[in-house]
Amino acid sequence: MDDYTLKNQGLKITESQAEWTPKYSDVVAAIFVTTLLVSNLAAQKLFQLGPATFTAGILVFPISYIFGDVLTEVYGFNRARRIIYVGLLANLFMALTLWAAIQLPPAPGWNLQREFETVHSLIPRIVIASILAYVAGELTNSFVMSRLKIKTNGRHLWLRTITSTIAGQFVDTGLFVIIAFGGVFPNNLLATAIVSGWLFKCFYEAVATPLTYLVVGKLKRLEGIDHFDRKDRLTLLKF
Repeated sequence: MDDYTLKNQGLKITESQAEWTPKYSDVVAAIFVTTLLVSNLAAQKLFQLGPATFTAGILVFPISYIFGDVLTEVYGFNRARRIIYVGLLANLFMALTLWAAIQLPPAPGWNLQREFETVHSLIPRIVIASILAYVAGELTNSFVMSRLKIKTNGRHLWLRTITSTIAGQFVDTGLFVIIAFGGVFPNNLLATAIVSGWLFKCFYEAVATPLTYLVVGKLKRLEGIDHFDRKDRLTLLKF
């Protein structure tokens, strides 16, 4: 039994979501969705760091994956899936709002319409890319986390978070870069962005493992439970 399991002895073990009602999942959900929206706004910019190319969204997007791990680890796959879909709806709302803002006629004397359109013109495409990549990546990440928790009997959190991130981020980063920037930038630049972004996010997750342990441990103590998806049917499409 590892240190993490020992520290969490005394918590109530739940195997079905019907057995308990979360107290703090809304706070985690708010942080998760906020980082998602901010990363999509920042993702319009590509920047160079040494030989590697990244989207600026990488500054905050890995945080959403950390909290995605936290959601699944503490609250289970089905509750995490619901919050993932809330993030999807928030993304759609942001895209529609920005599109509507671009269509509004500029006020006399406001001479930034062209700049505003330039900055936000990629938003619809980026949001479409984000939606497809985000849903596929997050659900992959969450599903792997949930299954591994059962396989390891709740041990080795570090292994579960890193493994699920490797799988989820490979799906997410590949889909996002191809859909968002395919045909806009050269293929070699896209490949570099995918590989460098994927490796950076996995590295980010590994480095942030102590923070993940801290947040997971604190939330489990506050909730008083350690949840396993043993009795719940894991469904992808249900809200």
